[in-house]
Amino acid sequence: MRTKVEFQSQGQTLAGLLESPDQAVRAYVLFAHCFTCGKDIAAASRISRYLVQHGFAVFRFDFTGLGSSDGDFANTNFSSNTQDLLAAAHFLEERYQAPALLIGHSLGGAAVLAMGAKLPQVKAIVTIGAPHEAAHVIHNFDAHIESIESDGQAKVSLGMREFTIKKQFLDDLRAQTSEHIQHLNKALLILHSPLDLTVDITDAEKIYKAAKHPKSFISLDSADHLLSKPADSEYVAQTISGWASRYIPLLHSDRPHVTNGHIRVAELDHKFQQQIFSDHHQWFADEPTKVGGQNTGPDPYEHLLAALGACTAMTIRMYANHKKLALEHVEVSLSHERNYVKDANHADENNTQIEALVRKVQLIGDLSDAEKARLMEIADRCPVHRTLHNKPKVITHLISEDD
Repeated sequence: MRTKVEFQSQGQTLAGLLESPDQAVRAYVLFAHCFTCGKDIAAASRISRYLVQHGFAVFRFDFTGLGSSDGDFANTNFSSNTQDLLAAAHFLEERYQAPALLIGHSLGGAAVLAMGAKLPQVKAIVTIGAPHEAAHVIHNFDAHIESIESDGQAKVSLGMREFTIKKQFLDDLRAQTSEHIQHLNKALLILHSPLDLTVDITDAEKIYKAAKHPKSFISLDSADHLLSKPADSEYVAQTISGWASRYIPLLHSDRPHVTNGHIRVAELDHKFQQQIFSDHHQWFADEPTKVGGQNTGPDPYEHLLAALGACTAMTIRMYANHKKLALEHVEVSLSHERNYVKDANHADENNTQIEALVRKVQLIGDLSDAEKARLMEIADRCPVHRTLHNKPKVITHLISEDD
């Protein structure tokens, strides 16, 4: 599931993307992209996709002045980037769950190292091609240093784009230190390629020596700095997932025994997120984030509408096939409405509203008006429709923990 979100940082609106697994979330991950890149760079997308498939929810965002985020890049610096990361982490904690894993690529790696100790719920940090010191990126401006120093700013071409670099940006980079690395108190994984032409592998050695255990180093062999080859991104993602299992345990995967025709619902986050089991399937129910849920599954009314819609389409299809009607496709759209009652014939004395499940059926194919009318009659015969109209009584029993 991909959810576009926005959050505030230093008076600017930043654009983010949260990718969540279909199953229960193992942990939330905050991903910091490389210098002047964006959240949608290929390597970040591929790594995120793999981690999501293995139970992680990954949050990526564009730093101020980049991608779809507001602000002027020329007015940012390394310190403001770390503030953006803190704002992203706090957004996750408030709306979903605090990140347990930080991943930083290139200068993003330096950023997660700089702010990792400020997030007590983070259990592990991963750097990919990260410099030992943030000031490393100054070499990108070597040809313009004199102009930046004398004029206060200069236009610098980085990759295929042109950026304005101000003197305050250089001053901020030069003011950064690497002392925080030895005070992380987090598990650290350093990933770096010996062929990295942007950040030399000696930077990885310096990070490793400065950090305290637990720490690990993995060589990325022939990978380039941006992990432009899909195989390298996938290897990085596999490595992160496997390494993180030591610090972020896998979810308990035992499923309860459920007999045919029964459903079991169990809480996951003790808020709104529920795990639902049938005899052969499992899925989720949740509420939208605006009411405090994590939006990891349909809400209860969406489940109700889905049951009616699916049953309607199945029943129409079975009848059409049996009668050999030229029905090519069925679509059912549903909504739940509560309307104030004006006609007393439609309400009880103590009821001022009437609830309605509005169902719209689209029948596509070479069908006569009579055939369409008949299929609409059949729609009302779907078992779920009949159950709803029979006003079923809900019988509730309290059972003990031993039952």
